[in-house]
Parts: sequence; C-alpha cells; structure tokens
Amino acid sequence: MAESETGLVRTIGRWSLVALMVNSILGAGIFGLPSLLAARLGGYSPLSCLIAGGGALIIAACIAEVSSRFVATGGLYLYGRVALGRFAGLLIAWLTWLMRITAPAAVANLFVNFLEQFLPFVHGKRWELAVLAVLIGHLAILNYIGVRTGTTVSNIFAALKFGALVLFIGAGLIALALHPGLRLPLQFGATTARGWFEALLLLVFGYGGFEGAVTVGGEASDPKRDMPFALLTALAAVCFLWTGVVYVVLATLPNAAESVRPLPDATRHFLGGWGATAIGCAALVSTYGMTSANLLHGPRLTFALAEQGDFPEIFARIHEKFQTPHVSIIVYAALIFAFAAGGNFRWNAVLSAVARLVLYVGMAIALLVLRERWGAAPFALPAGIVFSGATVLIALLLLSQMGRGEAIVVGVTASVALMNWFVVREKRADEFGT
Repeated sequence: MAESETGLVRTIGRWSLVALMVNSILGAGIFGLPSLLAARLGGYSPLSCLIAGGGALIIAACIAEVSSRFVATGGLYLYGRVALGRFAGLLIAWLTWLMRITAPAAVANLFVNFLEQFLPFVHGKRWELAVLAVLIGHLAILNYIGVRTGTTVSNIFAALKFGALVLFIGAGLIALALHPGLRLPLQFGATTARGWFEALLLLVFGYGGFEGAVTVGGEASDPKRDMPFALLTALAAVCFLWTGVVYVVLATLPNAAESVRPLPDATRHFLGGWGATAIGCAALVSTYGMTSANLLHGPRLTFALAEQGDFPEIFARIHEKFQTPHVSIIVYAALIFAFAAGGNFRWNAVLSAVARLVLYVGMAIALLVLRERWGAAPFALPAGIVFSGATVLIALLLLSQMGRGEAIVVGVTASVALMNWFVVREKRADEFGT
C-alpha cells in the first residue's frame, strides 16, 4: 500500500477519483434547478446547460493542467500558494473553506426536507437537528476510520445517483417516443441578458464541486496522470446528465417553472406515482452522496494548511491506526453541522457559486505563472493562454451579477485571509511536493 510524502495512504484510483468528482458535482441542484432555469429561459434551458458545461470544461481544463504538476494534498490552495504566493494561497484556502462548508451544509438541509416527504413525523427544529447530527456524524465516523471506507461509500452513491438520473432521462425519452401526446412543445419566448446571466450563475453551483475533489492529491494513486482524466471525464458525464434532465422536465411537465420538485413531478406524468416516489428516493441518495463526498475531501484542506504552517499543527495530525487526518475530519463535520443548523439553501448556493468564480480566476492566472516558471506540464493544455483568458472572462462576466450580500461575505473572507497571513507570514513554510 503506497504512501505519500505526508504519510497518507494512496488508495484512491483513477475511477474512484471520477466517482468522487461526479459525487461532488451531482448534489441537490439537479433535482431543483430545472424549474429555476425554466423560469428564466424557458425552452432555451437545455441550451444553457450545454453552454454552462462548455464553460465548466474550459475552467476544468485549466485546473487539469495545473493539477497535473502536483502530487501532494491541498488542491487549489496548494496550486495558488505555489504559483502566486502565500497570501494568495491563504485567500484561496479561505474561499475554498467557505465554499466547502456552505455547499454541503445547504445540501444537508435539503436532505432533511426530502426525508420529511417519506417520514412526515420528521418535522420541526428538534427533529431537523437530530437528523443532521446522524447524517453528518456517521459520515464523519466512516471517514475517520479510513479513507478506503470513505471512498467506497462515495463510489456506491455516485453509481446509484448517476444510474437514477440516467434512468430518468431514458424513461422520459422512451415515454415521449411511445406516447407522443405526452410531449410538450418547448416555449422559446423572449429572454433577457440578465435572465441568461442568472441562469448561468445558478449553473455554476450546479456544475461546481469538481475543484474540491482535487484536494485529495496526497491520497490518489497517480495524481499527475489521474487528476486531469478524472476532471474532464466527470464534467463531460455531468453535462450529459444536466442537458438530458432539463430537456425531459420541460418536455413532460406543464408549467415546469412553477414546480418545487420538478423531477418527481415530471416523472409522475410519464411513470405515475411510483416513479415520482423513486425519484424522491434518488434525491435522498443524491444529497446523501454529496455530503459523503464532501466529508471525504473537505478535511484535506485544513490538513494541507496545517502541514504547511498556515494552520495550527493539530490539524495535520494523522491517526496512528487509521492513517486519516482525524482532527480535520472532526472539526469540518462540526462546522457543516453548525452551518446546516442555522443556514438556508438559497443563500449558500449563490455564495458558493461566487466563491468558486473567484477561485477559477486564480487558477487561470496560476496556469500562466507555472508555465513561465516550470515550462510544459505533464498534461499540457493546447492553447493554454486562450483557455486561461476565457476562464477569466467567464468568471468576471458572471461575477458582475453578484449581489451586495455576497460581495460583503467575500470581502470579509478576504479580510480573514489577510489577518491569517499577518499571523503566519514570518513562520517557516515547508515546500509542497510537486
């Protein structure tokens, strides 16, 4: 069993990385966002999924080249710190930390909401806290006792989630082919630039998550080879799912823009009540799977920060028996619980998207800096400067839709990163493995 330079066990293979990234991307968004897209773009919604998927692939391609240079744990924090300096690394780390807490916390809240459809007695704040404690607590335990266990859980739920969405698309298309009367014409009404930007910003949340999974580089079997493959494969698969799901919803569900649960409601039209129940179960699986994936790779960020002297050393401790960063896992799980107990899905989703866009700008700049400094990467992106420029342009255009509240939170996060830098700037920082 191979070990990395840090002592973490390299047990995550190529397809496990793909599964982890699919699991990280496919959370609750795909079960709720189709109606929000329909409200803004109508029949153009499937096209917006393709456009967003193309944009995500451009961004992922930049991150793929940068990630191919590194073997150590740390993800975007590692890349930004090496390429752009210690403060930039800390800013990226804090933005990533914000994103990695708020997104799974929001999804955990949605898990409680989905569960209430099947267990009506799970209602009220006391029950919500109890369910959140069980959900987050047992996943933390699974990852505490071994990364292999956490990876296995992630793989299982990625497969179940992917399969359920493929079946939804397949069943919907077959139903439309066999029963043409079910088909609803797509409504291509007038759209606005603001509507397009809002839809694409929502899809940043929908497609986001892949950047967090690269954090487990120190536990991947061959990260220089497998990270780029996993990034691009996972995003291509998710783009197919998003486009297919949104099309089936629009083609089968009247007034899709008004639906609170678009996938179950659409399934009821072409498969009946049992199909709607099955998709409701898939939503539970999806939210559970995303929480599971985040509990696997999220704690590795604080581990990497502590390993490099930017966080207290206790976060870099590795359990003697299980060889996992157990302190980071416990703290991360506690913070997700705290945010889930007091947060809400909508605000966290938008904030997560805004934080991601800032991070993507940093990675686009890092690509150019590392090319200048180190030359060609193991995964050399053709026309890298074009991809880098396109990433910056996409991010800045979408950030122009950021509200005052999100801007304030990002500003506060940057201030915290600056204070963190003042505290640690004189401390020795070990060099990362590359």
